[in-house]
Amino acid sequence: MVDRSFTDPSLAALYDTLNPWGPGDDFCLGQVMSAGTVLDIGCGTGRLLGRARREGHQGRLMGLDPAAAMLVRARAHEPGVEWVLGDLRSREWHGEFELAVMTGHAFQVLLGDEELRLALAAVRAALAPGGRFVFETRNPGARAWERWTPDRVREIPDGDGGVVRVWHEVESVAAGGERVTFTETFEGARWARPQVDRTTLRFLGADALDRFLRGAGFVVVERYGDWGRGPLTLAAPEIVTVAEPADRHNWAP
Repeated sequence: MVDRSFTDPSLAALYDTLNPWGPGDDFCLGQVMSAGTVLDIGCGTGRLLGRARREGHQGRLMGLDPAAAMLVRARAHEPGVEWVLGDLRSREWHGEFELAVMTGHAFQVLLGDEELRLALAAVRAALAPGGRFVFETRNPGARAWERWTPDRVREIPDGDGGVVRVWHEVESVAAGGERVTFTETFEGARWARPQVDRTTLRFLGADALDRFLRGAGFVVVERYGDWGRGPLTLAAPEIVTVAEPADRHNWAP
């Protein structure tokens, strides 16, 4: 099920303001610009591929997202990209891409083991020989959810001269911190009442991630704890992973 903050046009319009371009986008843009064909899984508003095209990328760029409201904004960013409504199960993949990326912690919405296995198998099928899969997930050791509290309110412009107030509140932490359910609340003049979106994210540590990747035929070739390529430590904020098909490395589980 796609989060309401992505399917509601009034909330989707706030995404780029709430999540401004940052070091993670720079990291992924560098990966995109070095690949001839790119699949952006959960492309959202399309700013990564749109910017790549504007900066001179001449190859095939495809953005895939299950939220129509986000793709409306993506098509406004850059019409010269293939914007596809759906998810990894929407089609068969046949090694079309040199690079697959999942940004914005999209990997964490894959909650079940089987769902995650199917998604990784689809990514593997989409990659050409020598292709790469780049994604990030929040490091559970950093316990980011402990800072998702109602007293931490952000105020952003609503585009009409007003202000939108946004805050988070954790409802439950399950499986020893592996699954976190929380709400994101939007309050502003454009709505008669606050708009509330409920989300569950999965926090997998590096060892668990690697087991799933190995099972799908991947091997990790780069691993970082932040977007500056710092080491992965217990308190590092991210687990940034660059993986390749294992057959390129003569590796077997």
